[in-house]
Amino acid sequence: MDQTSALNAHLAGRLRNLRAANGLTMDALAERTGVSRSMISLIERGESSPTAAVLDRLAAGLGVTLASLFAEQDSADASPLARRADQRVWRDPDSGYTRRNLSAPGFVSPIELVEVVLPPGARVAYDTGHRAAPVHQQIWIIEGEIDLTLGDETHHLATGDCLSMRLDRPTIFRNHADRPARYVVALATDGRAGSAPPRRGAP
Repeated sequence: MDQTSALNAHLAGRLRNLRAANGLTMDALAERTGVSRSMISLIERGESSPTAAVLDRLAAGLGVTLASLFAEQDSADASPLARRADQRVWRDPDSGYTRRNLSAPGFVSPIELVEVVLPPGARVAYDTGHRAAPVHQQIWIIEGEIDLTLGDETHHLATGDCLSMRLDRPTIFRNHADRPARYVVALATDGRAGSAPPRRGAP
């Protein structure tokens, strides 16, 4: 199984389990998120490579963060160490941006770290507003620069800048430069639905 197929299979299982934990049918999740039932069905069968925007809407409706869809189920005996070689990497089929889950998979923590590389000219838009669980996020630019629009506010972030925000409005990430931008996203939720202890989640 190639990496894309393996990730689609992982997303399929995570979405099914989280939906069941929330007691939601596919129709109910579709109504809550605006994602069609047919698309949810395709994702849960591992037959679709969904975009980041679609996954974020599903995560918001399930009370978790986007990053948590790529994580493992929380486990009391999970290792606290995540080696670079073992960190899960995913590429958005729409924008081409890549995200790497830095945090140890399955380890219970209120914080999650994600590394993102946004290609030159790329734009990623999350139209999710209300979330079932509040999400707090900080973005630290390691290399390059981006424009981040949160609702009606736009922030230009350059290397070394760090922005704190709450994910409660539509958000757009843009890289107008001619080189990739690399940044770390730190997320924390006030609680996760359908899971054991509160834990983590990102764009």
